[in-house]
Amino acid sequence: MSQTEGALLSVQNLSVSVADKKIISGMDLSLKAGEVHAIMGLNGSGKSSLCNALMGHPDYEVTGGDILFDGESLLELGVDERAKKRLFLGFQNPIEIPGVSVGNFLRTALKAIRGDEISVKEMRPLIRKYAAELNIPDSFLARSLNDGFSGGEKKRLETLQLKLLEPRVAIMDETDSGLDIDALKLVAQKINELKNENRAILLITHYQRLLSHIDVDRVHVMVDGKIIKSGDHSLAQELESKGYEALRAES
Repeated sequence: MSQTEGALLSVQNLSVSVADKKIISGMDLSLKAGEVHAIMGLNGSGKSSLCNALMGHPDYEVTGGDILFDGESLLELGVDERAKKRLFLGFQNPIEIPGVSVGNFLRTALKAIRGDEISVKEMRPLIRKYAAELNIPDSFLARSLNDGFSGGEKKRLETLQLKLLEPRVAIMDETDSGLDIDALKLVAQKINELKNENRAILLITHYQRLLSHIDVDRVHVMVDGKIIKSGDHSLAQELESKGYEALRAES
């Protein structure tokens, strides 16, 4: 069986441009349900561009290849349609939305994804339950979304969204950014809890510190818009000791 057979998310010979500048060139990646993959790379290597292309950001033009979700091409689907198929993107820098409360945002998102599966009456206790697990106080639910939040608070709130929305593919762009040691361990624990046979998780990170707390099946090194090397968790440790330039030279 080929790597792409049975894949929940399959990136096939993907090329992506932004404002006519090629960012990703001929990239292949395959995630099966139940797997956690990590992509490591320097700033400017194309990691965040890949995340945006997977979610259908209109500024990121797919100029070649395909993105398959459960065997179906996503290229003609907008961001909202991909989200309803249960693709989730955790942003590197979550945006602030003054005037929109955290509670209302979460209830609206949950209703959009799950529709009639969940009643308004069920939402509030569910949100509070997951918030408590992430040490997010009830008072945060009345605050404007991410407005005045610290980096760690924003990332914990995104992890709350992740648990609530129950995506089939979760893409986490530098979830470890801005987290102290305790927050990092807590977020990593929740990501581990989300790993199951029906879901694939793609982690984007610079450092091995996050991966030391997460059960990762596959690690990929991305340089100049391409994956230059893949391996098990030991590849992250190798990268930590050798650096990106040494692996680029070897490849």
